[in-house]
Amino acid sequence: MIGSCRIFLTGLTPLFLAGCISTAELANETAPFEDSMAGFQTVSSRTAMATGKRTAWAQSHEQTQALAREVRALVHGNTISADTAVQVALLNNKGLQAAYADIGIDAAEVWQQMLPENPKISVGIFGIAAPETILFRALESMVVTNLQATMTKGRRVDIAKTRFEQTQLKAVDETLRLATATRRAWIRAVGAFETVHYLKQGQIAADAASQLAEKLGESGALPKAGQAREHAFYAELTGQLAEARLGAQLAKEELTRLMGLWGAEVDYYVPDALPQLPKTLRTGSAIESEALQSRIDLQIARLELELAAKTFGLTEATRYVTDIELFAGVEAEQETETEYELVGGDLEESRSRKVVVTPQLEVEFAIPIYDTGKPRLRKAELAYLRGANLLAEKAVNIRSEARSAYAGYRGRHEIGLHYKRNVLPLRETIENESLLTYNGMITNTFELLADTRAKIGTLIMSVNGKRDFWLADADLNAAIYGPGPGGGGVSEAAPASVDSGGSPH
Repeated sequence: MIGSCRIFLTGLTPLFLAGCISTAELANETAPFEDSMAGFQTVSSRTAMATGKRTAWAQSHEQTQALAREVRALVHGNTISADTAVQVALLNNKGLQAAYADIGIDAAEVWQQMLPENPKISVGIFGIAAPETILFRALESMVVTNLQATMTKGRRVDIAKTRFEQTQLKAVDETLRLATATRRAWIRAVGAFETVHYLKQGQIAADAASQLAEKLGESGALPKAGQAREHAFYAELTGQLAEARLGAQLAKEELTRLMGLWGAEVDYYVPDALPQLPKTLRTGSAIESEALQSRIDLQIARLELELAAKTFGLTEATRYVTDIELFAGVEAEQETETEYELVGGDLEESRSRKVVVTPQLEVEFAIPIYDTGKPRLRKAELAYLRGANLLAEKAVNIRSEARSAYAGYRGRHEIGLHYKRNVLPLRETIENESLLTYNGMITNTFELLADTRAKIGTLIMSVNGKRDFWLADADLNAAIYGPGPGGGGVSEAAPASVDSGGSPH
């Protein structure tokens, strides 16, 4: 009877591949990516450079509670500035926290790609309960290692690291997007409340004119058409005021949503008026180069092109052979021979055993008869070409956006100053002169009220000018750092205003 046992030793495969690495060396390489905050320092520093604000990544209940307490101290019962609103949004917006989780996911992907692939082990048992054996006749065990995975490990790790870097920049882009949206929402909300303030003054003047018209009508000094004109103006202005209040409420709610507030934290206030226009403006001599150097979305596009190039290289390297599996080890076969010899008339049995050890190496791969890798190579090549064109387009667009944002920034400043320096002083002069002539019984009451309404209408246009300038300022910052201007300096729809004719625009 002859028995055999085949055993493939597991230690030979990694030695043959010459890719073994000590546990300590592997731990040192993967340690930066095992950190739960891996990559967030990039987000924090780039955000601080662009906005002057800090951001936080809460990964535990305690950290979330600490941020909630900080946010409550900033907003509850307080009148918040634009900077405070942006800071609260960066600390408290849950969508932003979700974007930060993508950083950790890609860090774990790099970590996983850096680890050697686990070998596959297969065990086979043959001849179970055969007559000449007790349990089984043969045992075969094999260790299988994917040779292609080992050969391409360096490139795969490089691609994963590039994706990780790209994800960090995407998180920065999302952070800046939220900061810009929050600042714009604060500007719109404050501008809406300032408009409400002036419309209230217009309503007071319209109410006085309406009551006066009613008294004069009772005395027969004012015809019905004149009375109806003043009553209609008051009624229309009351509707405009209600619409402006609703707009202010919705604008504040948008700001609340971006800051991630709910419950008692929504009990905060915004100022009643926007800041005055600055006396000095930014210079735009190097606005294009500054945007090209600082725009996060352009850097993301560059990394996308780099990823396409690296993916193309990996595809080309594995064009013909897509999967190689290596079977390695030794075969140890034990043979038993039984001999019979006649000794002194008795038949004696003698057995001898020997072990034959044979190294074995097998390679398994697909033969590229039909799929030679050309389709994969074509897709990778075109993906790179697409990325190159998108990057070129992005650079052209960023230059244009920077120029447009700066033109809007300066133009809105000039328009705002025009209302402040030229139009408003004239309206104040008209109102003051009307008051003097009214006291001298030269101007009647309706003319005086009409001049007051006209001034209020000019004040509302001045508010719109301030609002549009500060929106253009936010757009300029977005054009330089990213993610691009939201409004491009275009004036938003102005609320209804009053005029000297007693009818709304």
